[in-house]
Amino acid sequence: MSVKAVFDQYAGQYDESRRKLIPCFADFYRLALESIPFAPDKAVTVLELGAGTGLLTAMVADRFAKARFVLIDISANMLAEARKRLDRLPHDFTLLAADYAQAESFGQSFDLIISSLSIHHLAEPDKWRLFRKCHGHLTAGGIFINADQVLGDTEEIDRIYRRQWVEQVKANGITEAELQAALTRMAEDRMSTLARQLAALRDIGFRDVNCWYKNYSFAVYSGRR
Repeated sequence: MSVKAVFDQYAGQYDESRRKLIPCFADFYRLALESIPFAPDKAVTVLELGAGTGLLTAMVADRFAKARFVLIDISANMLAEARKRLDRLPHDFTLLAADYAQAESFGQSFDLIISSLSIHHLAEPDKWRLFRKCHGHLTAGGIFINADQVLGDTEEIDRIYRRQWVEQVKANGITEAELQAALTRMAEDRMSTLARQLAALRDIGFRDVNCWYKNYSFAVYSGRR
């Protein structure tokens, strides 16, 4: 099943299980937001890649009253859920159903490019191409922030990551159906190690590359232009 088909199928129930599926949910998203280096009154232009149901965009919008947003996601069904979430907010939102990995251009430059739990679906050559494209579409001083899942540096470390995650989500009360749905989505994962991703950002020319948060396979990292 393709990534698009998977997320089209689970769009309506995706948010309901997210807090259970991300054991470190509060810290994971808090550090993504705290990594944004701009003043709250700045009229930032924001691009979210793999925006899904608009969860991260809504959090950023709550902090930046003058921000303008472009959301890209491969699943129109997910963006329909995002529209429901964002309708309460007065910001300017443009929602695009497209494959951001295949797009030749994002059409403009952005102060902030963000993504959460999406880029790990790309194989490494596609990740590196996307990172280069992000670098090229940032304003001077702009920042790319990715809150995502990463591969363990060794097979044994990765097995520990996976085992801990299963134990934690079960402790969070996830149902067997929710777990199986998550495992179905995870079959499309193409995760890379954190070290390789940080090295790729530096090689491309990002500066101040840093990991701000890590909890087993969950990591928040960034780089500035």
